[in-house]
Amino acid sequence: MNLGAIFDWDGVIIDSAKQHEASWERLAAEEKRPLPPDHFKQSFGRKNETIIPELFGWTRDPAEIRRMSLRKEAIYRELVVEQGTTPLPGVREFLQRLHEAGVPCAVGSSTHRANIDTHIRITGIAPFFSAIVTAEDVTLGKPDPQVFLLAASRIAREPRRCLVFEDAFVGLQAARAGGMKAVAVASTNPAANLAPWADRVVNRLDELSIADLRELVEQ
Repeated sequence: MNLGAIFDWDGVIIDSAKQHEASWERLAAEEKRPLPPDHFKQSFGRKNETIIPELFGWTRDPAEIRRMSLRKEAIYRELVVEQGTTPLPGVREFLQRLHEAGVPCAVGSSTHRANIDTHIRITGIAPFFSAIVTAEDVTLGKPDPQVFLLAASRIAREPRRCLVFEDAFVGLQAARAGGMKAVAVASTNPAANLAPWADRVVNRLDELSIADLRELVEQ
């Protein structure tokens, strides 16, 4: 079949929006820094190394950016452990479907590896993924396609044979920039808003069959 599936993490595999938003707010309180209006919507899908200096304007000092970024993610993991985590509805079923069809799966995410490891440990879905590419593995964040191109190489699939599953506009842009098919998951943004950026929009992943994926790649 020669297909490959690449998944963003937050909002596609795991519903983590509230915990990420809360972690930024806790960090801002600790640092006594202001957050812009709609800070989470503006920063959604981007790397911390872009969010802190460019969107929040907190600092441009590389050491401070790194310190704040790591602290934010530590707060996030504390929240995940405290509150628990489960895959979004339909995720486990869809991953099992891909596994049975022999379609290799990778994660291509702007989040930190330790965050994903925390979720995987709790949910037990590690066996479904042949590769995990995270913020630490790339130098350019979405909408640059670097994270997805690296993920495709690690599952030995040509970009044009890969489908990217995303919920963020910058991620959908990155998928198309990398020459991949973009499937939008309407978990954090309305389907109508996502449609112009995607080749297909779904509310949950298990709406898709293997035949649907094959048809999308062949378009």
